[in-house]
Amino acid sequence: MSSVLDFGGDIIEPGAPEYESAGRSLLAAGSPAYVLRPKSVADVQAGVRFAAGKGLTLSVRGGGHSFAGFGTNDGGVVIDLSMLADVEIIDPDRHLVRIGGGATWGQAAATLAPHHLAISSGDTKSVGVGGLTLTGGIGWKVRKYGLALDNLVAAELVTAAGEIVRASELENPELFWALRGGGGNFGIVTAFEFAAHRTTEVFFGAISFPAAEAAAVLQGWADYLRDAPEELTSLVSMANPGTGGHEAPVEVSVAFDGDDPDLAAAAIDPIRRLGTVIGDTVALMPYADVLVDGGTPPPGIQLVTRGAFVEKESVPAALRILTEAGTSQGSPLIVVRAVGGAVARVADDATAYAHRRAELMFVTLTGGPKPVLDAGRPAWDAIWERLAPHVSGAYANFLASATEEDVAAIYPKETYERLAAVKRDHDPGNLFAGNHNVRP
Repeated sequence: MSSVLDFGGDIIEPGAPEYESAGRSLLAAGSPAYVLRPKSVADVQAGVRFAAGKGLTLSVRGGGHSFAGFGTNDGGVVIDLSMLADVEIIDPDRHLVRIGGGATWGQAAATLAPHHLAISSGDTKSVGVGGLTLTGGIGWKVRKYGLALDNLVAAELVTAAGEIVRASELENPELFWALRGGGGNFGIVTAFEFAAHRTTEVFFGAISFPAAEAAAVLQGWADYLRDAPEELTSLVSMANPGTGGHEAPVEVSVAFDGDDPDLAAAAIDPIRRLGTVIGDTVALMPYADVLVDGGTPPPGIQLVTRGAFVEKESVPAALRILTEAGTSQGSPLIVVRAVGGAVARVADDATAYAHRRAELMFVTLTGGPKPVLDAGRPAWDAIWERLAPHVSGAYANFLASATEEDVAAIYPKETYERLAAVKRDHDPGNLFAGNHNVRP
């Protein structure tokens, strides 16, 4: 390992006491030759040059939540950014925040909370700022403040050549365009700069309805969210295996961005009127407390996720199929998220995130030992075959695979070609291939 010059971080190799835990990410096992934990940007540069010089597969790990297992590999190098996790307010007047590439959203939210600031992010504390931001960022403030990547104002990254580059609207603007949706294809982002916003406590919780009312609740919910106040962000989950599977209550989770009880009630009460309420946990709480802890599956349990977007004209048909599936025995967990709002106000070509016109994004999730998953796959594939005419695209953060079909779903042809041009400029040898890969 002496080929890594001036590496000041941790070098973990097979046989080390911490190797087993260091070698795996949260959702995937791996056996890399080296796990490098840099303590500085210079260490990241040294790690990149080492991997490139040795011709080794390179994986980059932020939070380690990738369903597709991008945070580890077999026989290569993993650069684990967990020690580059500082969160700093660099301009209080403009609410500019600098966040290290290895930070999690829980760390970011906790640091910003005492300053009454927040950034539109995901919904899980342990998810990495980097992985989520580079491919989207759909969370509890998305309809009011857009995707996480919509709040990014600059990024510092180490390229395949081991050089430090800054990207913003004014510096390397084409690279900045590509980073906002193009994933980890262009380098290792060691620091993000975000425009945060003033925040209050929020009204957050779940309103539950009987499974028998799923069809009316889902369609009524989608119709309402189309024009609901943008302070309201919401998702629906059904067929939760932990609460009854296909007989589980339909849960409508809501987040109202504001602490005015009258405004919150006016926004949320129309959802309560969609059916027979059998549970209601909505309460005022700090935004940082809305984020949940991420779980790690037990050994031997795999998670399989698929997702897609739905545009307005296809909403009724897609929801009908999802409702029928979700109330049938053997259904996967189904989660449907409302987007629109601030997301749709951004021009289609302003960033590499290509699904601005969608009203809904949904995901199906199944988990279990491999034989169980193999047995259930034909039924789940049949659901997706029925959905195919009514859905489009894919949200990279919820994909458990990285096939050419997945990449084509994430990036329409024009977006992909523009990304490939940026890739040729910054990673012509495709060192950063451990992702939904755009080839140079």
